[in-house]
Amino acid sequence: MALLEVENLHVYYGNIHALKGISLKVDPGEIVTLIGANGAGKSTTLKTISGLLRPRGGQITLAGEDLSAMSPHGIVAKGVVHVPEGRRIFGRLSVTENLEMGAFTRTDRSGIEADLERVFGMFPRLRERRAQVAGTLSGGEQQMLATGRGLMTRPKVLLLDEPSMGLAPVLVDLIYDSIKEINASGTTILLVEQNAFMALSVASRGYVLQTGEVVLQGSAADLKANEEVRRAYLGG
Repeated sequence: MALLEVENLHVYYGNIHALKGISLKVDPGEIVTLIGANGAGKSTTLKTISGLLRPRGGQITLAGEDLSAMSPHGIVAKGVVHVPEGRRIFGRLSVTENLEMGAFTRTDRSGIEADLERVFGMFPRLRERRAQVAGTLSGGEQQMLATGRGLMTRPKVLLLDEPSMGLAPVLVDLIYDSIKEINASGTTILLVEQNAFMALSVASRGYVLQTGEVVLQGSAADLKANEEVRRAYLGG
């Protein structure tokens, strides 16, 4: 059974039909990526899975349990955590306070402390800046913080939206190293990314979205080798 499954999802913005029957699945332990041009529906898919948008049709399930009508905080409590595009950190709170906000559903203080140490071990820059106001961090540091905050919830599925956006190449490599580490530790990941080459380099499978529909799917290796994908998204 798939851990996360989306079936025939239809989503509208007013009269605009943004998602037109999208179906996808993510198996336990996978990294699956959604790639496509701006406006293809990638971020809309993640927002719908996390409950920020309501579908007009279709179903979203986690280990067979229907999430489609749940509130965003209810979906988080079930184990689906969204790290949104643009980071969306709490700019006036410190780094540590932002990370603690990620654990708002938890009461296990010792476990929270252990996970703080895990995040600081993964992102040493955050340890150095643990008392710093988050809004004064660089873009790369804010992405580390947003990702770390997501991990503090102990997600079953981590939804990552454009983690490399606006970052220098050296920071993109660092963020993607952390994505591989997070996955290797047992967290399943659904990744949305404009940087299709980077996304396909870490994913096991991918879906190509175009104007709200899945037009292609397959293994990451097959998608990287596909001439249409190379021409449209990989600069081939």
